[in-house]
Amino acid sequence: MRMNIVIAVTGVAMFVVGLILFYSIELGQTDTTLRFIKNVGTFVGISGMGVCLAGILLYLINKNDSHVRKSLDV
Repeated sequence: MRMNIVIAVTGVAMFVVGLILFYSIELGQTDTTLRFIKNVGTFVGISGMGVCLAGILLYLINKNDSHVRKSLDV
């Protein structure tokens, strides 16, 4: 498996874990541990979006272009 696909899949997994951490805690919690978990979920989710975007961009940059013909007959 190519590395750029692994990076994109890792980014999607991070995003999903961030969503789970963020939405598993109710709004308005006063417990500092729960607020910390919610904030970590936000950070992991946003970081996952960036990692997924990096994987997609690496895939697009490294994609093999079709070979241009060297002789251009008119």
